[in-house]
Amino acid sequence: MAQAQGKLFLWVAALTLSIAESTAAGDEAWWHPNRKHVAKLTDFGGVGDGVTSNTAAFAAAVANLSQVAGDGGAMLVVPAGRWLTGPFNLTSTFTLFLERDAVILATQNLDEWTTIAPLPSYGRGRDLPGPRYTNFIMGYNLTDVVITGNNGSINGQGQVWWDKFRGEELKYTRGYLVEFMFCSYVVVSNVVLIDSPSWNLHPVYCDHVAVAGITILAPIRSPNTDGIDPDSSEYVWIVNSNVVSGDDCIAIKSGWDQYGIAFNKPSQHIYISNFSCVSPTSATIALGSEMSGGISDVHATNIVAVDTESALRLKTGIGRGGFMRDVIVEGMRLTNMKYLLWMTANYGQHPDDKFDPNAIPVVKTISFSNVVATNVSIAGKLEGLPQSPFTNLLVSDVTAEIFVNKKPVWNCTFVEGRSYNVTPTPCAELQH
Repeated sequence: MAQAQGKLFLWVAALTLSIAESTAAGDEAWWHPNRKHVAKLTDFGGVGDGVTSNTAAFAAAVANLSQVAGDGGAMLVVPAGRWLTGPFNLTSTFTLFLERDAVILATQNLDEWTTIAPLPSYGRGRDLPGPRYTNFIMGYNLTDVVITGNNGSINGQGQVWWDKFRGEELKYTRGYLVEFMFCSYVVVSNVVLIDSPSWNLHPVYCDHVAVAGITILAPIRSPNTDGIDPDSSEYVWIVNSNVVSGDDCIAIKSGWDQYGIAFNKPSQHIYISNFSCVSPTSATIALGSEMSGGISDVHATNIVAVDTESALRLKTGIGRGGFMRDVIVEGMRLTNMKYLLWMTANYGQHPDDKFDPNAIPVVKTISFSNVVATNVSIAGKLEGLPQSPFTNLLVSDVTAEIFVNKKPVWNCTFVEGRSYNVTPTPCAELQH
């Protein structure tokens, strides 16, 4: 773990030095690299009135600027205004820069959302079998790609998608607001992501991803609007960011059942710090439930959550296979929570009936420490499997003020671990 974190921090240090060297004095942007070529969306016919379609302008801008990737790269500046557009792709050695009061608006014309293949580690769309609708902003097989700005916003205008999803009117799985797939050296910073159709930020099969200073906003009852979902990705850095959503604020994933096992790409070396969450029906930090490629070496520290269902949630089940191990979550300050710890191996969703019932997940070496919580209903609900108990769990220096309720404060089955300085007193399985 230490060696992997060292590699991550060396990259972050180099990134920070580059930022310091390339940011002009007084510039409010966290990331403003010296791209050799700079253009504005208006140079390609863009109109920021919130009504005119800019689909062609974005496509032309990216196509034009992709030609200088080998000559110092390019920056596309989106000025203040409301820029309505259909989905579009990014390119390598490229920065999408949103000026203050710039809003990129996703079209609500579903005819502009073509379909793409399902993720190979999922085998089908997450909502429905078959392909999926394209993502709003997509990066595929790119190196050195940045989305940043002066807190401009990307608005998915997701209400139409949520309504159709709830009404079972969609033929395919909803797309995500921003997805990077098979990308290296990705930065997303100083932007606001609003009302995604489904997951907000999804780096999948990526490495060296930095997420810093972003805000994600969605109604707390909006379906599946996860905040940040690192998926089969490594060396991921999430700092100084805030999420209000209808699903997990951070969900670390790595593929679904037999498809994730076959793809065999874990999520690992993930660092989270200075992060806040509001999600009344979901988790501050979740691992799974799609974790069949494995999840390891996760370190989260200095986390604040309010009005959120759980602080740390691990979700898996028979058929998942894979592993979740070497996870450290520490330094949490929590208010109005249903659960502190919620870990279950009884999560039953499967992509199809071809999952392997002998694919048993392994969960071990999970540390949860230095936590202060008020107005909590349940301290811990931990449900391992008889054939694969959760092992080597450590809960230490945790103080929870429990709201009076009729349910057990701790509920543990097929769990092995230790605890120190924990109030209320943990279950017997954690007192070894």
